[in-house]
Amino acid sequence: MSKAKRIAITGMAINTPLGDTLDGYLEALLAGRSALSRWKALDVSRCYSKVGADLSDYDTQAKIASLEGRVPAAVHGKLRRLVKRAPWSTGLSMLLAVEGFRDADLFGAGIDPTRIAAIVAGHNISFNYQYENRLQYAEEPDYMDSLLALTGLDTDHAGSISETLNIQGPIYTVGAACASGSTAARLAMDEIRYHGVDVAMIVGAVLDFSPVELHAMALMGAISYQNFHDTPIKASRPFDTRREGFVPAHGGATLVLEEWGAARRRGAKIYAEIVGIESNSDANHLPQPSEDGQSRLMTRLLSDCDIRPEQVDYVNAHATSTPLGDLTEIRSLKRVFGKHAYKLKINATKSMLGHTCWAAPTVETVAAVLQMNAGRLHPSINIDEMDPEIDLDVCANRSVEHSVRYCLKNSFGFGGINSCSLLRRVDPEELQQVGGAQ
Repeated sequence: MSKAKRIAITGMAINTPLGDTLDGYLEALLAGRSALSRWKALDVSRCYSKVGADLSDYDTQAKIASLEGRVPAAVHGKLRRLVKRAPWSTGLSMLLAVEGFRDADLFGAGIDPTRIAAIVAGHNISFNYQYENRLQYAEEPDYMDSLLALTGLDTDHAGSISETLNIQGPIYTVGAACASGSTAARLAMDEIRYHGVDVAMIVGAVLDFSPVELHAMALMGAISYQNFHDTPIKASRPFDTRREGFVPAHGGATLVLEEWGAARRRGAKIYAEIVGIESNSDANHLPQPSEDGQSRLMTRLLSDCDIRPEQVDYVNAHATSTPLGDLTEIRSLKRVFGKHAYKLKINATKSMLGHTCWAAPTVETVAAVLQMNAGRLHPSINIDEMDPEIDLDVCANRSVEHSVRYCLKNSFGFGGINSCSLLRRVDPEELQQVGGAQ
């Protein structure tokens, strides 16, 4: 892999039940707040699972109003018009894209729109929109959404983002289950390194769950549904002996990537450097995490990035709160890092957010970058009794001060899909150096 072009993160945006601003999101994470509750708008009366992190009452119109005067009038007008008629999740994708673009200070930056890419991370995104239209079809076909054939497609997220921001470079969606966000970032890096793109935006779309998927995942035994209906904030508990499955969650995020030197030359703020992202598979379509696959991938990533295991300070773990998944990841970390594993700080963002599925790598990368720059790591909450096999420092129930130079972000998806990224914190002094523009 060519390392000629370094990749900077120059913009971020977030929308989760913990917060829809970067500062608010970080504050909630460091405070150890839980985003989980019983589902509100979804009819889960026939579902085993009743608990999730719910954005269904999010006020999109208030958010759009708050952007007036902060983004160009033409963009604001298109945003208001397109969101009004879009499916719920597509509207959130447009909002995330506009906020990420604004955070990167790209409005008025003079970037050629044909050299900007937009990649949406996720697949089968609008489950509930599709489900509700099928119910309407069964009752009275003529009253279903006449635009379903267009707006029901995942690509409508990318097309709507493109129209809102006048992005004329490559746009597409990428599906890799719960590794989608990391896979999308890997492709974004390739767009910059090999395809003449100046700016590549990744939008981790909010997965619009329907009751059907929730019940199916419960039948599979993948999600929590037995013991925490009355105490939903306790349901997501990575590393705890009472973990019983992940908790489905609404949430989305944006990352804006640029070539390092170009970002420096235009005076962009740089949140972090993505040193590398690698992916592999377990050759097993079932949700059975593989220690061999995960450890092989982490080792390859570090080797390709020319980083020794001892240089990594922090792991933002995939840590979904499943009995096998959490143990497999910890075993893999021990295999890769050896004695250094006991010096790592590890935490589980999903302990507070639940599992935002396709968007999780993007949502959690934003969390990791914010923590790196703050010099403080959020707790892994709900660890009442640590699994006896988990003897690494997982920031159990406490926020800790920790200086991070390199962060490993793990993302593992159904279908044996694995993707890991390596992030580097950028010292302010480095950005002041003349040579830093190289």
